[in-house]
Amino acid sequence: MEYLKVTATGYDFAPARAAMQRYIDNNLLSGISSAVMVGRDLVDVSCVGWADKEAQIPLRTDHIFRVFSNTKLITSCAALLLLEEGRFKLDDPIEKFIPQLGHRKVLRLGATSLNETEPAKSSITIRQLLSHTAGLSYGFFDPGTVIFKALNERGVHNPNTTLADMVDVLSDLPLIYQPGTSWEYSLAIDVVARLVEVISGQTFDKFIQARILDPLGMVDTGFVVPQKDQGRLVAYYAGADLMEPMKPGLTRTDNAPFPGAYLRPVARLNGGGGLVSTLPDMVALIRSLLPGGPTLLKPETIALMMSNQLPEGQWIRFAMMGEQPGKVHGLAGGIIQTPSAIDHPDAAGEFYWGGVAGTQWWVCPKANVAGVMMAQRQMAFVHPFSFEFKRMAYDAVRRGR
Repeated sequence: MEYLKVTATGYDFAPARAAMQRYIDNNLLSGISSAVMVGRDLVDVSCVGWADKEAQIPLRTDHIFRVFSNTKLITSCAALLLLEEGRFKLDDPIEKFIPQLGHRKVLRLGATSLNETEPAKSSITIRQLLSHTAGLSYGFFDPGTVIFKALNERGVHNPNTTLADMVDVLSDLPLIYQPGTSWEYSLAIDVVARLVEVISGQTFDKFIQARILDPLGMVDTGFVVPQKDQGRLVAYYAGADLMEPMKPGLTRTDNAPFPGAYLRPVARLNGGGGLVSTLPDMVALIRSLLPGGPTLLKPETIALMMSNQLPEGQWIRFAMMGEQPGKVHGLAGGIIQTPSAIDHPDAAGEFYWGGVAGTQWWVCPKANVAGVMMAQRQMAFVHPFSFEFKRMAYDAVRRGR
């Protein structure tokens, strides 16, 4: 794996590795792989802990991870490739391509049933889909709400249904706010995956294979792990207590999000969270967005992708965490406008996102730092280990300069 060779020396990541080892020793993580770049040069590659804790299989760089919402970066890049070809404009209404998503209704504030709606004041735009401001929801993070119940009763996440089927479910349901007026993490990027299919005339998996995975040499990224490679798929764990992330204890949960996930093809080509990948593949993807070499997208497209798309004063927010002041959203991920107390001060301008199981990527143009970290613990997108690793990575780069 020549492309994972450290090419810039003088950076000490021993403290970061020791910190991650403590999470493993305290039974909070099974293992974590990471790679950090300064510019396009790798300054550290590390695998700490186990791919399979019970079998005591050490984690290697070729192990395969469920990357969940890291998939969104690939889906957004797929759409932006079509944007560069002039196949759509960011402010095109979605009904231009997917007619059943036009003429929306919106739930009234405080609605207790799906019938309590008002007409949408404007169409959903592709820009709003890419930035999660379309008024859609997910049906994961807001239990007890009218829309959560409706989405799940109608099987919006059913893996045996296609992206086209998913759009049909969404077409009959109201939005949760007027398009462009708020931010809600949502199925919007899955809608973008369907948009890619409609515009390109290819299934989503075929499009990303031809236009992103093959050109970048991402040989282990896909919706299914081939049988010959299933021994490289790392074990998946749930923590002891969702509300206490630092409570020791891990329970094997390989059959999440559904039995046999990633081991056999299913109809749903989940553009919001369906891919598996490896550390080398994710490094190849992130490097393709960095200046100083060949890039997947044009520099002006990458700059647009990393620019805030939210209205002034609007921050991203999550049901269990609330609003996150200082954090906004671009066309393919979050942006740290103002670092919080748990972010490194050098992270201003960082472009980032990650998966629910603890796989993450980040690019900070101002600090000239980028990285990938990969773990497999349920609900670990905001686990303390990820913030600690990134702070220590920034520190290591600062010390090495």
